[in-house]
Amino acid sequence: MDKTKILIVDDDRNICELLRLYLEKEGYETQLAYDGEQALERFAADKPGLILLDVMMPRIDGWEVCRRIRASSQVPVIMLTAKGETFDKVLGLELGADDYIVKPFDTKEVVARIKAVLRRYAAGGEKEEDVQKVIAYDKLSVDLTRYELKVDGKTVDAPPKELELLYYLASHPNRVFNRDQLLDEVWGFEYYGDSRTIDVHVKRLREKLEGVSGQWSLKTVWGVGYKFEVKDEA
Repeated sequence: MDKTKILIVDDDRNICELLRLYLEKEGYETQLAYDGEQALERFAADKPGLILLDVMMPRIDGWEVCRRIRASSQVPVIMLTAKGETFDKVLGLELGADDYIVKPFDTKEVVARIKAVLRRYAAGGEKEEDVQKVIAYDKLSVDLTRYELKVDGKTVDAPPKELELLYYLASHPNRVFNRDQLLDEVWGFEYYGDSRTIDVHVKRLREKLEGVSGQWSLKTVWGVGYKFEVKDEA
């Protein structure tokens, strides 16, 4: 079995070396980059299976690196941040990061998070050819195989996490989910802190979906969370 290749990106060379030692001990192949520019070059040339990405770096910061990677790839990205501020976490999730780890971190925790993210990706893509991840309602189609959203027959741009959130809600019509449940199911990790990232994603989805059909809608259940409401056919 091929080893998973992990790209470690941090301007602190000591952190890079520490992570490299632990990850190679766990059987992963590693590559190092010390700034955002180098990270994008390595990503394009070496096609890693997962990226550990520091936020504050010279030349190009981690946010921009994540944004550019997400424009062309769904490779798992785990953000490393020294700040631990809610804004950082929310922004990272909005840009399509799969997880975040706040410095200083325990290397065992990093390894555990990596394994969890890779497990999710393996489970999601295991039968990619056999299972079409498409859900459709009146004037709406959400295709997770192609990461494509169609509204009233037209393709609409939407970030990966918006699509995944809509797909999850639409896959469970009329069921109410609170924010923590949605973070755990869609982002796939336990989220500590402000869960307003869900509100941001729902708001943006509503801007794309409002008034498209009278047969379904994205509803707020006040004091609880959200649901994809489907009206019973007469």
